[in-house]
Amino acid sequence: MAELGEFPVCGVLRAEDIARAKKFYTEVLGLKAMEASGPSSEGMYTAGGGTMVMIYERPGMPAPQNTTLGFGVAPEKFDEVIGGLRAKGVTFEDYDMPDQGIKTVDGVGDYDGAKVAWFKDTEGNIINIASM
Repeated sequence: MAELGEFPVCGVLRAEDIARAKKFYTEVLGLKAMEASGPSSEGMYTAGGGTMVMIYERPGMPAPQNTTLGFGVAPEKFDEVIGGLRAKGVTFEDYDMPDQGIKTVDGVGDYDGAKVAWFKDTEGNIINIASM
């Protein structure tokens, strides 16, 4: 019997403005716009390891208040990635979550020995970066 674990998976995010989101995901985060056809063709992007993100326009829908997308970054590249995003205008969030053992300082925290950081995209979606 086929199981979903055998097939690719794609994160799906909502956007208030698809053109603004496309610019952010391609120019700031460095994802590649996919050549596709159909109603969602404007919002399909690829990242590392064959992963994908689909973004659809839905004006008036509030952004979720939880992490919606997470990137795993090699520990030796974490600071470089954070610095590159800061240089492109990304502002990292500061959180104090004692129940989870996380407190960020200048946008970066430690979670069980891994560096972690969160930021919001242009549409208010919360994105996480973790050293893995």
